[in-house]
Amino acid sequence: MTKRALVLVVVLMSTFTFPLTITGASVALTDIADDLDAGLAATQWVVNGYNACFASFLVFAGSLADVVGRRRIYVAGLALFVGGGIAATAAGNIVVLDVVRLVAGTGAAAAVTGGLAILTETFHGAARTRAFGLVGTVLGIGLAFGPSIGGLLVDIWGWRAVFGAPAAVACLVLALTPLLPDVRGTAGRRIDWAGAALFTGAIGLLIFGLVEAGELGFGHPLVVGTLVLAVVLAVAFPLVERRRADPLFDLALLANRGFTSLAVAAGALVTILVPLLVYLPSYLIEVVELGAGEAGLWLLMLTAPTVLFPAVGAALARRLPSSWFVAGAVAVSGAGAFLLMTMNASSGVLSLLVPLVLVGAGTGLTMGLLDGLAIGSAGPEHSGTAAGMFTTARLATETIAIAVVGAVLASITGGKLSGESYTDAFRIVCFGLGCVGVLGTVFAAVLSPRREAVPAL
Repeated sequence: MTKRALVLVVVLMSTFTFPLTITGASVALTDIADDLDAGLAATQWVVNGYNACFASFLVFAGSLADVVGRRRIYVAGLALFVGGGIAATAAGNIVVLDVVRLVAGTGAAAAVTGGLAILTETFHGAARTRAFGLVGTVLGIGLAFGPSIGGLLVDIWGWRAVFGAPAAVACLVLALTPLLPDVRGTAGRRIDWAGAALFTGAIGLLIFGLVEAGELGFGHPLVVGTLVLAVVLAVAFPLVERRRADPLFDLALLANRGFTSLAVAAGALVTILVPLLVYLPSYLIEVVELGAGEAGLWLLMLTAPTVLFPAVGAALARRLPSSWFVAGAVAVSGAGAFLLMTMNASSGVLSLLVPLVLVGAGTGLTMGLLDGLAIGSAGPEHSGTAAGMFTTARLATETIAIAVVGAVLASITGGKLSGESYTDAFRIVCFGLGCVGVLGTVFAAVLSPRREAVPAL
């Protein structure tokens, strides 16, 4: 194995484990709540807390990696993730579990960013685009198959294995890190502390407000104040970034219509797919009355297309105008979400097959392609920045989507995700996700400047 291939394999191994504990933990939430005697809001933080730190610390970790060194940040991130995973397996109450999940999410952010930075230094040109495309694919596969893998782990070893197994894989990767190149920081580069505080604060406050709204209500002063402050920080962020010598984001990329249209499409797809991966298992367990392992197997109808359809998508993309192809993929997922509005307590495999396959197909058709196209649209000199921004945009969007869906479900069901009210709430959510598909389709088509077929990557 060449040194470049070794770098890619090591980074991809770690990349797979980080999203696995987002959707994988979703299958375990019911068991966690019962075992630790936890309420809905506290239990939701097992997923939302990890995901919020994962998304919000990505850009700060990237800035830190540029200063102190890419491999150092990668190793530190892996160590935090491993430590958080091990601590989660021993957690005796929900507060401890939530706290160590925050630590694990922060570590995952640092490791993903450090890994991307190492790939940027290791690969160049078309090889770099392919490497980043593989990272996007592996992130997607980790998210998609989290429920199935998590369900099996819960059935065999209990909910603690959902956190222990990914930590074990990350520990193996940590042992291989001395073989990676020691990519040092950029001389003269400074950390954008103000930008990091504003971005991280905005994401964190938004997630906190949305999660607590499910229990306290959207009109509660704490929720209103938190959401208003999140908006203020979000508005201040670009104003501050324009004046920074070394900003977290290259905001000029947002003026690139090709990059922006692909980011919108990716955001729409994860907004539809990921909340279903997180909350559909609990619906199948609580309402349809499946076991955790069986629910994970049913989720294969949703996740299998993400593995089976990329080759089909690549073939179609070479024959269709890219704006049609990308917008069409979003439309397919949106259609599946609308069809899921028929779901109820007596739903069987056959009645859920078509809608779940359609939702998964939209992501599967574009798996890897969106990342490669987005990075390519920014030009080779901006590939590293584009990869970081695209990954951050996708993760931030899915984090917010999970929190919004969780708040809606909790609000409608009165904090009890069970019974007929859960079915009504889930139908409303599916309608909303379908609307996201419609809007994503329109915006992806309108913003895209491309009219030619997608080139082979």
